[in-house]
Amino acid sequence: MITNVHLVTVYVTDIDEAKAFYTDKLGFVLRNDITLGPDFRWCTVSQRDHPELELALMLPGPPLDEESAAAIRRIMAKGLLHGVGIATDNCRKTFDELVAKGVEHLQEPSDRPYGVEAVLRDNSGNWLVLVEQKPYSAADFG
Repeated sequence: MITNVHLVTVYVTDIDEAKAFYTDKLGFVLRNDITLGPDFRWCTVSQRDHPELELALMLPGPPLDEESAAAIRRIMAKGLLHGVGIATDNCRKTFDELVAKGVEHLQEPSDRPYGVEAVLRDNSGNWLVLVEQKPYSAADFG
């Protein structure tokens, strides 16, 4: 029986820089940082109080073939690779705190039918969608 999502891959341009970004700027904690051979490093982070969901910070490379890895690198270079949705209890406050730490933003907090949303970017160009969710229904989008 499936119990929960445990791991999500986030492609990054530099594992050390991404690890510092997620731990120093976002407040995540390091779970693993293991070199498993000359071409593969296993580095995961998670939120401090949600260790059941880890983000694997991975370079686009092995076990991907070179054509696939190159395609991901091209999308990352354009800054168009969607990354992670992050829940918050106060989007505007969290947004201000992250921007003050130097996190790049694409969209300031805005009211949406489902809550307040802002879009930031990690240091590899991945989108970080910050959401303060509120109850909603399909009628709210009408």
